[in-house]
Amino acid sequence: MSYVKWIAIILFWGFVALFLLYTLPQNDIARVTDTYEKRMDLGNNSMFWARPEAGSSSSTSRDVFFIQTRLANGDVMVYRNEDTGWGWPPYFKFDSSNLQAEAVDFKSTAAEPQWVAITHYGARFEFLTIFPNALSIRPVEGPDVRIIPWKAIIILIVLAAIFWALYVRWRRFRHNRIDPVIDEIADGIDDAGHSLAEKRRSLKDWFRGSK
Repeated sequence: MSYVKWIAIILFWGFVALFLLYTLPQNDIARVTDTYEKRMDLGNNSMFWARPEAGSSSSTSRDVFFIQTRLANGDVMVYRNEDTGWGWPPYFKFDSSNLQAEAVDFKSTAAEPQWVAITHYGARFEFLTIFPNALSIRPVEGPDVRIIPWKAIIILIVLAAIFWALYVRWRRFRHNRIDPVIDEIADGIDDAGHSLAEKRRSLKDWFRGSK
C-alpha cells in the first residue's frame, strides 16, 4: 500500500507541476520574422486553444493570428495570438488584434535585428499542433537581456499562501471534529471487544463448572 500511496502522490504533484508549467506566464527573447493569419480546424487538441476574439461566435473552425520568431538561441518558435477573454487561463486578454499589429511593427531581419520580449503561456508540441499563446510583446536592448518572471513568482506565492491556509484549516478541522469521532468509534470497538472477551471467558467457565 505504501508504494501505491507514493505513486499516487508523485502522479498528483507531477500533474500539478505540468499544469503550472503550462499555465504560468513565461518570457522569451526573440526576433519577429513574420506574422500571418490562418484558418484552423480544431479537433482533439481544441482544449489547448483559447477562443475567438471577444464578440465573435465560438466555432471549431476559425481564423487565428500567428507570430513567427527566431529565439535568441537560434531556435524557431511560432506563437498563436488568441484572446483568452473571461475564460481560462484568467489573463483577460481581449487585444489579440492590437498585439498582432505590434508584432508586425517589430518585424526585423538577421542583419538588423530588433529583439523583443514575448510573454506567453503554454508550450509548443509539433505532433499535436499546439502553440504557446502570446500575451504581450515589448522591445528589449538585446538577446542577452535577463527578465525576472515577477508575474509567475507572485502567482506561485499567492497559490502557496492559499494552499498553506487551506492545509492549516484542514488540520485544525480534523483535530477538532474528525479525530474525536474516530477516537470515540475506536473506543467503542475496544469496549465491545473487551465485553465480548469477558462473555467468552464467562461461557467457558460455565461449561467447565458444569462438567
